[in-house]
Formats: sequence, structure tokens, C-alpha cells
Amino acid sequence: MYRYQEITESLKKMFTDGTYAPGDPLPSQEWLAQHFHTTRQTIHKALQSLMMDGVVYSKRGAGTFLRKDFRPEQSAVTPLTRPVGTTETMKGHKVTSKVLSFSARLANKDEQRALMIGAADPVYVIERVRYVDGRTYSYEHTIMPVAIMTLTEKILEGSIYAALKAHGVRIAGSHRKVFAIKATAKDVDALGAKLHDPVLAIKQVNYTDEGKPFDYSEVHFPYETTRVSAEIKIAPFPMKKNESPHEQQKAPRNQ
Repeated sequence: MYRYQEITESLKKMFTDGTYAPGDPLPSQEWLAQHFHTTRQTIHKALQSLMMDGVVYSKRGAGTFLRKDFRPEQSAVTPLTRPVGTTETMKGHKVTSKVLSFSARLANKDEQRALMIGAADPVYVIERVRYVDGRTYSYEHTIMPVAIMTLTEKILEGSIYAALKAHGVRIAGSHRKVFAIKATAKDVDALGAKLHDPVLAIKQVNYTDEGKPFDYSEVHFPYETTRVSAEIKIAPFPMKKNESPHEQQKAPRNQ
């Protein structure tokens, strides 16, 4: 675990043990750096991680604050903006996997298009159920190019993303679609859902830092225990050079 991740977990504990109440301001980055015996850059990275998780927010000129709607159980919320995998998302919890199927075949046209590969390129087909602290968390159907790295069932029982990272694959981004479906027979078996119950689905393509797709998957979550979050920031509209804020507010009229 990197130092900033250790600090992130330490701060989360402070948020849940009553040290800070929802809406409270956090100490300055300088104070936190001294408290944790680290650099301000590391503190900045830890705070950015918490922002992406929807735990804290920053206000220009005022500092960083614990969100007013923060709840201790919020650590179990799935952040839409972080393609880091279940093990990293649920750090501090026990994450386990049950492999339902694992095989390889040639990619179909849809998979070729999503993963930017050819008709002769083989892909892994992976079906897993993920558990967090012994409770069913999600059902995953994943397509991954064989060329990315060699996978084994032992890897699948743990963290695929951790194995990719150890292999030198750096994950940089994701394109996700979130929608609701009715539970299928597969969801009944994998999630313990009732047929036609609502299920949250996330369809995604994940990318390396070189912009190469490495994962085309659809993940289903039971509606009773699933919450998702997305941290959205609106940047101020850029001003033109030599333009005053007052001039910026003037909207052009339609002629």
C-alpha cells in the first residue's frame, strides 16, 4: 500500500470515529503533512482520492471539508469515477471472488470494436461473483484480450487489477454506462436476486495510460445493497485575455 493510501484510510477512520463531524473543515495540508510525517504532495494525493470517493470536497480559498451528507457506511459506496476495481474500492474490507467460468475464444465483432482488436485476436471470457465481507457484492462478465497478460484461475480468485499492475499495466481511465435491468436467470444464480427484480448494471471499457482498451465488461449489482456516487466539478468559464469578470457575465444576444 502506498503512503497516500495509508493516509486516506487513516482519515476515513477519523471521519467514522467522531473526530470529525459531517461538514467540518479539515486541517490545512501543511498541518496534515506534519501530523502524518509526510510531504504536502502526498497529502494532496490522499485528499484527491477522498474527493473522488465523494467523501470530502474542496472550496477555493476556504479549504477542504468533510461532506455534510457523509455517513460512516458511505465507504461501501461504489464510486463511478474510479476504475480501480472492487479490491481497491473496498479497501479495508475483505474482498473474495468465486469464479463461475473461465475460458478463451476469438473475439466477436462487438468485442473487437470495443477493445480495438482484430478478428484473429483471442480474448478471455471471465464470469465471477465478488463478495465483500462475506456478502454478495456483484456479478462480473469480463472480456479481456489474451495479449494483455496471462491469467490463471488463482489470479481471478483475487484481484485482476492488482495482477495487471504488477505486470506493468497502468490503468488510466474508463468509459462507463450505468443503467437498470431486470434480473435474469444468471443474476438469480449469481446474486441471489429474484427473477425480474431490478438490478443496477455498469457496462464499461477500461483503458491503460497509453489509451489502449484492456477490459470490456458488464457488472451487475443487487439493488438492495448497492449505492453509487460520482464527484462532479464545474470549472469556471474561462475568461478571454484582458476581459473583466463583469464583461464575462454579458451573454451574447441572438440577432
